[in-house]
Amino acid sequence: MFSLKLRMFLLTALLFAIVYAIVVMIGAHLGITNFYFYIVISLVMMLIQYMIGPKLVEWSMRVKYIKRGDDPKLFQMVESLAMRANIPMPRIGIAQIPLPNAFAFGRGLRDGRVCVTEGIMKLLNEEELRAVLGHELSHLKNRDVLTITLLSVIPMIMYRIAWNFLFFGRRRDEKGGSTVLIGLAAFLFYFITNLLVLYASRIREYFADKGSILLGNSPSALASSLYKLVYGSARMDKDSFREVEGLKAFFVNDPSRAGSEIRELRQLDLDKNGTIDASELEFLRAKKINPSFGDRLLELLSTHPNMLKRIKQLSEYNRS
Repeated sequence: MFSLKLRMFLLTALLFAIVYAIVVMIGAHLGITNFYFYIVISLVMMLIQYMIGPKLVEWSMRVKYIKRGDDPKLFQMVESLAMRANIPMPRIGIAQIPLPNAFAFGRGLRDGRVCVTEGIMKLLNEEELRAVLGHELSHLKNRDVLTITLLSVIPMIMYRIAWNFLFFGRRRDEKGGSTVLIGLAAFLFYFITNLLVLYASRIREYFADKGSILLGNSPSALASSLYKLVYGSARMDKDSFREVEGLKAFFVNDPSRAGSEIRELRQLDLDKNGTIDASELEFLRAKKINPSFGDRLLELLSTHPNMLKRIKQLSEYNRS
């Protein structure tokens, strides 16, 4: 866990160092000019996204909030996990979509919302569902929505600086060549920082998995839920993915990668009973995994870790 925290700290420092470097580079070339306007615009866009984001998620995912009487068992699960996590009780919603998954969102701890889809309610048993809910409440406790939102503004700033200098800088500056170089550098930084933000998102998923275990859920229950979600997603038609394409970063796993992940995960269920128990996790812990180049590249461009690596990490918690 300390290693994950250290990586997150270094990653955040690197992202802001890149912003500082590009600002200093532009400042040295132009002095104080209106490129700050683009930074302000990016910050304003981030604020708007942060404020209206929850409503957009509710609308896109067709979320219906419930009370205790609507689903006492689900309500009690979330309530007990929130108490263990020592966070305010979040609102509970059911997304009226068949894709099996769960997600958490909101502007902060006091505005937290935890949602499950209709599909996941039919797929997981109670222990597995509780483990998934523990993962989502850990996202709220760790303030992951705010963290990723703040980090995501950095590639946005880089993109707007690149666009400005590549397409408009030459008209305003006699040194057109150097402004284009600055634009190209900013575009390169945009690409790099975007990859770093995706990496940050993957680290947050590992944090949330560990958080679910700390809330009393067993590693095998969470591993089984992830395993079932991959298989459940692989059985869905492509239309189910299209309607949630822009929101899959919120999910427990990336459903669009289920087809490729299913090949790797077949090796985990040794007794072919559809779950991953503690003994199967122990077998995985002792096994060396080596994802293919294609799988590593796919992970590099994803908000979620490679599923086999993720379950392998859960096997490390299986000893405690």
